[in-house]
Amino acid sequence: MQIDTSPLEAILNEAHDIVLVGHFNPDGDALGSVTAAYHYLKARGKRSRIILPSPYPDNMSFLEPDDPQDRMLICENDLAEARRLVTGADAVICLDLNRLARTEYLEDDILSAQGKKVLVDHHIPAELDRFDVAISDTGVSSTCELLFRVLLAMPDIADDPARLGIRCAESLYVGMMTDTNNFANSVYPGTFDMAGRLIGIGVDKDGLQEKVLSCYSVSRTRLMGHMVKNKMVVLPRWKTAYMLLSNKEKARYHFQPGDSEGFVNLPLAIASVQVSALFTENADGAYVRVSLRSKGRIDVNRFANRFFNGGGHRNAAGGRLYMPLSDVPAYFEQALAAWPDEEKFS
Repeated sequence: MQIDTSPLEAILNEAHDIVLVGHFNPDGDALGSVTAAYHYLKARGKRSRIILPSPYPDNMSFLEPDDPQDRMLICENDLAEARRLVTGADAVICLDLNRLARTEYLEDDILSAQGKKVLVDHHIPAELDRFDVAISDTGVSSTCELLFRVLLAMPDIADDPARLGIRCAESLYVGMMTDTNNFANSVYPGTFDMAGRLIGIGVDKDGLQEKVLSCYSVSRTRLMGHMVKNKMVVLPRWKTAYMLLSNKEKARYHFQPGDSEGFVNLPLAIASVQVSALFTENADGAYVRVSLRSKGRIDVNRFANRFFNGGGHRNAAGGRLYMPLSDVPAYFEQALAAWPDEEKFS
């Protein structure tokens, strides 16, 4: 993979204060990419702050910067400070998002900011023209895999992963590991090359897997069992299954951010299920979060774009529905009935 990093290098050479922005409901790839960028920039002597629109899962807290003054800033906790930092930054680097709307609160602030705007992302591109430098590639497992290639191409790293530092390398590995569901999907030859090179410089693969994948609470495990046993609906006609997760159930099982991670993949273990959907009621009830997964050639990115105000990848996408959770099953079945085969498999 050949990446011209000279425009990015020129921006970083001039910038001193840099803001790193991830997307709403940050997952492992968003957290991995923003923290990896933070560690890389810190090693270059740059001052950077990470801004996330909403809280991150507890099992990712070990990725937090060591310096207390550099803790990740959550917009929901201090939107005024987040906007101040964006406005005053020499550069705003957005990672793991293809639309500024995914920053939730900061779209207008980023657009009006005087600093240079950079994008590094692996989703199907939509708004590349809103950035001074946009590095986008859908042929990688994750934004962290793309960022790994970008950093290797920077003059100070010169294709030597050891120069990244272990904290940066760990963040990159976590993002790649989580976005591939621990190498279960969206894996490319370069993904294994990345994993091998990071392990070769000291990344503890087993230790990171334990921190991220084996650290859930008893209540989360019980919630998962409840969802599969009591909430999973299978629609044989469309080879599809779906689950609804309400705020009432979240309260009953002491739900924490990130607790539903991976739930949408569970029905795909059924041989006859080709598409799985998870519909999660937002905390304030303003919308329903949509997560979609599929097997083989079925393109849920198109499905999400057409019916769920979202998008993503062929086999993994998401979106939102602005309706009560109780109305979702009927709408979902209508969408399945209206989803043409030529779009589904294209």
